Formats: sequence, C-alpha cells, structure tokens
Amino acid sequence: MIMRKPILFLLIAVIVIISACSQDKTENSGNNDSLVLVEGGTFKNTTSNYYGKDVTIADFYIGKYEVTQKEWQDVMGSNPSAFQGNNLPVEMISWYDAVEYCNRRSIKEGLEPYYNIDKTKIDSHNKSEYDPVKWTVTINEGANGYRLPTEAEWEYAAGGGQLSESSPYSGGTNADEVAWYWRNAGNEYLSGDWTWAAIENNRNTTQAVGSKKPNELGLYDMSGNVREWCWDWYEDNDFESGIYRVVKGGGWIGDVSNTESAFRGKFEASGYGPDQGFRVVRSA
Repeated sequence: MIMRKPILFLLIAVIVIISACSQDKTENSGNNDSLVLVEGGTFKNTTSNYYGKDVTIADFYIGKYEVTQKEWQDVMGSNPSAFQGNNLPVEMISWYDAVEYCNRRSIKEGLEPYYNIDKTKIDSHNKSEYDPVKWTVTINEGANGYRLPTEAEWEYAAGGGQLSESSPYSGGTNADEVAWYWRNAGNEYLSGDWTWAAIENNRNTTQAVGSKKPNELGLYDMSGNVREWCWDWYEDNDFESGIYRVVKGGGWIGDVSNTESAFRGKFEASGYGPDQGFRVVRSA
C-alpha cells in the first residue's frame, strides 16, 4: 500500500494536467461544435449566381444555426430582440452590431479578433447618405476569430457546397419544409397576396432555430426566419465601397422568393429590424 500511494498521486497529477490541456484546447477551438466545416471548391448548385463562374471557395466553418438570443446575451450582456426567447434568432441587429459581436465573442473564446473597428474614423468607402454610424471596419488578415461570411461563402454554404442537389431553397425545393416566411410564420398558413395587415393579424414571428429541415451540409434556417448579414457591399463585389450591405436568406416577413439562396437583399449597415439577424463564420 505504501508503494502504491506515490504512483496514485502521480496518476492523479497526470490526469489533472491532461484535463487542463484538453480544457485549453477546447477553449481555444472557438466552440467548433456549433460550427460546420464547409469543404471548399467551385459552385455545384446550378441555381447559384456564382455557378459556372471562375469562383473557388476555400474551406471555412459556418454556424449551424443563426446566432441565438442566448448566444448574443452571453457575449453582449443585453438582448435587443423584438421577439424574446433564448432559442430564437437574435434580431434588431445592425451590421455594426454583428461585427462587434464577432470581435467580442472571439476575445471571450481566446481567439484573435478578425476585425479592426475604428469608431472615431468615418469610413470613406461608405457612400450612404443616411448611415449615421459609418465606423471604419477593416480585416485583420490571418486572424482566427469570428466574422461575417462573404456573400459568396454564404451562398455556397446555403446551396449545399460540394454536396449540392441544386435546390432553389437551402435544403430543398419546397420552401415550407425548410423556411419560415410570411405565409407560414404565424398562427395559420396564409394565402393570397402579401400584406402587412395579414402578417400582423396572423401574429407572425421568428421561430426557434433548427425547427425546419437542414440543407445538405446540416445547416438550418439559411432560407427564412431572419435575414442574415454578409460582409460585402451590395454594389461592389470587390468589397471596396457602396451604399448598402448584402443580406441573404430572407426572413419571416418576406415573400418566398426572398428565401431562395440566390436572392440578393440589401440593407443600410446601420439598419435593423425584427427580421434582421446573422450567423458567424471562421476561416479554416
């Protein structure tokens, strides 16, 4: 028994060290269990704006779900959403809010922030007459932190990547199976023409993330629920300048056509609404 005690203590010490190393590795991994690795390549989805073009996407990680209100509150300490619920997507989020979240979450998880955000310098590339914010946001090249997807990355992932079945919606040809939009996001299934009165009377809202079918990559709600911010300027595919930022995927307010993966939406970077959210990306 006397001989075994030092061995026992040594084993315990080794286990503690291994556990500590494993914990460090987990903390520094950026919580990748909530992310999906997207294998890069050229576009296979024939409905995509990028199909048949000389565009190749590198491997990257993307959020399996839209950022939830719980995830937002854990990082930012408050919840701006019009429809409250931990598992609902966060909304009422501007583009600036989204990039700031990315940096704060990166710092919290021990990652290098992807963005350089200068709130004191007006962005000369922002051509909007109505954006009162105009922070200068630049990329910290090589950083491993969270970021917004580019429009091409978003559309590639929504379209199923290398596993694409060329569906117009993210995950299928039947929008009602994969997307929350104006007809199905309330008490009853709406028919007829879109009207705001019909949506209000039907008590349409956002819905819990992941409650519709996923796409080929296991990604949820890339069609419908909330519109998702992308990095790009709407007017300039080289990301140099513009008036609006790109939003993709449509939302619970919009028509079914907005939920098509190829649909290009636009919004002032400082704009926000109860159908405006985002999901995060990390470089692989």
